Amino acid sequence: MQLTGAEIVIECLKEQGVDTVFGYPGGAILNVYDELYKHSDEITHILTSHEQGAAHAADGYARATGKVGVCFATSGPGATNLVTGIATACMDSIPIVAITCNVGVSLLGRDSFQEIDIAGITMPITKHNFIVKDVKDLADTIRKAFVIARKGRPGPVLIDIPKDVTANKTEYQKVQIQEWEPSLEICESDIDAALKMIAEAKRPYIFVGGGAVLSGASSELYEFVKKVDAPVTDSLMGKGAFPGTDPLYTGMLGMHGTKTSNYGVSECDLLVVVGARFSDRVTGNAKKFAKNAKILQIDIDAAEMNKNVLITEGVVGDIRVVLRALNERLEQQDHHEWIEKIMEYKNRYPLTYHPEILTGPYIVEEIYRQTKGDALIVTEVGQHQMWAAQYYQYTKPRTFLTSGGLGTMGYGLGASLGAKVGCPQKTVINIAGDGCFRMNMNEIATAVRHQIPIIQVVVNNHVLGMVRQWQNLFYEKRYSATVLNDAVDFVKLAEAMGAVGIRVTTKEEFAERFAEALTLGKPVVLDCQIDCDDKVWPMVAPGAAISEAFDEGDMQK
Repeated sequence: MQLTGAEIVIECLKEQGVDTVFGYPGGAILNVYDELYKHSDEITHILTSHEQGAAHAADGYARATGKVGVCFATSGPGATNLVTGIATACMDSIPIVAITCNVGVSLLGRDSFQEIDIAGITMPITKHNFIVKDVKDLADTIRKAFVIARKGRPGPVLIDIPKDVTANKTEYQKVQIQEWEPSLEICESDIDAALKMIAEAKRPYIFVGGGAVLSGASSELYEFVKKVDAPVTDSLMGKGAFPGTDPLYTGMLGMHGTKTSNYGVSECDLLVVVGARFSDRVTGNAKKFAKNAKILQIDIDAAEMNKNVLITEGVVGDIRVVLRALNERLEQQDHHEWIEKIMEYKNRYPLTYHPEILTGPYIVEEIYRQTKGDALIVTEVGQHQMWAAQYYQYTKPRTFLTSGGLGTMGYGLGASLGAKVGCPQKTVINIAGDGCFRMNMNEIATAVRHQIPIIQVVVNNHVLGMVRQWQNLFYEKRYSATVLNDAVDFVKLAEAMGAVGIRVTTKEEFAERFAEALTLGKPVVLDCQIDCDDKVWPMVAPGAAISEAFDEGDMQK
């Protein structure tokens, strides 16, 4: 049958099982939005307050559900406003498809009104991108984009469609999309080498990254850990792949990781790295990282092998497939003496905070207590992000959504909207600092408009907390441009946008009012006033080895 390009866009989204699109309309994409209107009973459109919010919402939807997130934007500034969200997804390997529309084909390259080479701009931050200049290529391009976004190491794909292509007609034939399955290919000699390294290890440690979450390998990982009989640490992106309540779990690794994990990895003789990329925030001084250990890396992306840290052996393949292969042949190991030493570290170096006053750690622990660890936690970037990683115990994958690679302030609110739309049965809480909340707080209006009942917790210290912490420790307390000493009232702002606004200043108030927020079924903003000099502990200084982690007690010695 003959369809316009706009009709083909919608039909192809339906083929892919897309039920939600996040976006913002404009002239160039108007044909697509007109067609979307006719299919509003099949595809829900969430109109965000800003295109960046749409990209983050698509990202949050993808992280929470495991599906491909989709966002729309028009040409020019509409398209460029997606860039930060696309880059965020790219750094964290999140599958989204961003569809933009541009000026007509005959107007391309002429500096036409709201023309921008969005394909060129996003080339370094997408897995692939397309500009479709012939309507005959449109359906196949959209199908290809979804395959690319999901296949192998996931990531964002952009499709740019000139406006006349959305109006032109061509023959369309519906295609039945097959369920995507990961590749089963693994090099057998690599599996043999991995098994040999594990069998010879006396002090193994397992480091879990985001790849274990993305591949859905939690059950295989759990079996692997128990067979290896090793302690487990993780990155920000790896949270929930292995349960944080398990005795073998020792907390996060790296700059704000636990002393137990940092010391243990520094002393182990085998580090098994499962779907992690050796970020500088994890390794500290890379030359001193795990210097006593052989390193076995398991990753779907061969480009990650020996990129940041030299490894001993590597297995390239889908994490779940690789772990299944290892589990089938791996004999039960026993490292009780090593485990006892690590457990001694856990007892000696617990995470601590000041219990008398309202603090970030208390807020996170109280959220954990009241939600019984079953909420979907989203964060912005900064001190609150680290506290959310340290003090909430994640037992399931896809329950901690955060910008790990790009570190995007303003990510969390949009992402929480996408997560709640994708998982309406879950309690979704975005934890933000006041600096981050300011960046995209206009998306509270989106939550109200679409009746998306997220809870926004603002850990408000009236400063850019993480930057101030660095200034305090390493810049002789020169607080350049980090003090937010203005009269912005988040409670009044929330109320002005139609949400419930609540201010708390004590632990008792937070416990009472957060419990209330859980019952309201409405968008809620909790403005939580804490001290401007609360810090994230432990910490590793820039350029130092992770074995040199220090905390508040060390500072007082």
